[in-house]
Amino acid sequence: MELVYPHDFRLTEKEKTSICYLSFPDSYSGGLGDTQFSFRLRQAGGSRSSPFQDDGSYNREAPPTLQREAAHYFGYVYFRQVKDSSMRRGYFQKSLVLVSRLPYVNLFQCLLQLIAPEYFDKLEPCLEAVCNEIDQWPPPVPGRTLNLPVMGVVIQVRIPSRVDKPGSSPVKQCNQENLLPAPLVLPSVHELDLFRCFQPVLIHIQMLWELMLLGEPMVVMAPSPTMSSELVLALTSCLAPLRYCCDFRPYFTIHDSEFKEYTTRTQAPPNIIVGVTNPFFIKTLQHWPHILRVGELRMSGDLPKQVKVKKLAKLKTLDTKPGIYTSYKTFLHKDKTLIKRLLKGIQRKRPSEVQSALLRRHLLELTQSFIIPLEHYMASLMPLQRAITPWKNPPQIRPFCQEDFMKSLEHAGPQLTCVLKGDWLGLYRRFFKSPNFDGWFRQRHREMTQKLEALHLEAICEADIVAWMKDKSEVEIVDLVLKLREKLVRARCQHLPVKEETLQRVSLYIATVIGSLPEDLQTVLRHP
Repeated sequence: MELVYPHDFRLTEKEKTSICYLSFPDSYSGGLGDTQFSFRLRQAGGSRSSPFQDDGSYNREAPPTLQREAAHYFGYVYFRQVKDSSMRRGYFQKSLVLVSRLPYVNLFQCLLQLIAPEYFDKLEPCLEAVCNEIDQWPPPVPGRTLNLPVMGVVIQVRIPSRVDKPGSSPVKQCNQENLLPAPLVLPSVHELDLFRCFQPVLIHIQMLWELMLLGEPMVVMAPSPTMSSELVLALTSCLAPLRYCCDFRPYFTIHDSEFKEYTTRTQAPPNIIVGVTNPFFIKTLQHWPHILRVGELRMSGDLPKQVKVKKLAKLKTLDTKPGIYTSYKTFLHKDKTLIKRLLKGIQRKRPSEVQSALLRRHLLELTQSFIIPLEHYMASLMPLQRAITPWKNPPQIRPFCQEDFMKSLEHAGPQLTCVLKGDWLGLYRRFFKSPNFDGWFRQRHREMTQKLEALHLEAICEADIVAWMKDKSEVEIVDLVLKLREKLVRARCQHLPVKEETLQRVSLYIATVIGSLPEDLQTVLRHP
């Protein structure tokens, strides 16, 4: 590793080694020129503060799929390989890597396209100048359109927000400033060209969606890090707006510190999707249940050549042909209308971004049809608002009962919004065992608990506190002060969905209650 910018960015030796290995193609790549790909790396050691520390407001306002990672880094790579007789190996090989906790693959790869060619030419001074410019960028606030100047170009991009309607196109800026030079507008900070990424597997999109939903272990084997990383990122994004809660490695090498952990045969493969290029992995990972092998993209007639589903037993250690090696049987029937629409698009030479939008819309509707019944059932577990009284602890959220949920599907299941037939009940039962259900349930339960806390605070504000105090002992009143203070601290720390005026009224209540007590107690309570 030649240099790190900014200089004060701390990486452990283990992280530095991993980044070095992940920044170069793992197997021999005869291709000359420039290549871009990405990887994801587990943070080594304890938690470290980010230089852009916020109070958690970004993650609260961002869509779940774009939240800042706490325990992983993303690496965005620009690799150059050109013949150079002055080098010992006869080649110039160098990578510029941008490391971030944010999954902004489009923005950061676009940034590298601007910086890397200049950096390979001018080296460190160029990087120092770029870092000084990036230091002046505004923070990524969800819902805002940012103008980001770098090297004489202004990149313009909108940061998606949690309140955006899923599937809607980015909002156009109405009051566009007259930017000179005209900005380089990115249509999305993170969305890949799904149609291009999924070209060899379009007819299996239903199966791949199910495997992602269930968090099944999968190996994606591709001829290049670019194909492997894009396909892995496309697969994890096909559950949006549901967050893919399993581990994923867009590009993985035999030098990775987790290599032994993933290749061991003494335990079942972990819930992870790994992208690899080295054929050695066919041997070491042949016990995994799902292996997707794609070759170089070849157009055959109208549709790019589609891989076939094959039995795992047919997986040859050497010269494995492209295919999905699995014994998995889908729960839902294949959607033939989607393939027909995509085929028609190919015949009419429809632009790739239009085909991608079609594919993304289909996957979004599929995920929503699956998730909406779960959302409705979860909402029914919330206590009624009239059960929330000011002077008692808020009631508990009722437990999630899988059998009750299954019964609710008869009249409020996915069949209301999705034409696909199949064993939806079997799919839900399998989903309940996956990390994706666990991640979704924890998030929803946390949000509902916070909502209950907020409603309880509002109930306290609407109560007649003076009337309540009339027949209460000093001990009970002091107890109320301590409880209200605790609630106030929690509301501010956890950023509960409560209006500021409600919190101010609670502070006023605390002052009123303390004022009714004898002076000695007032002194103690006013200086906790």
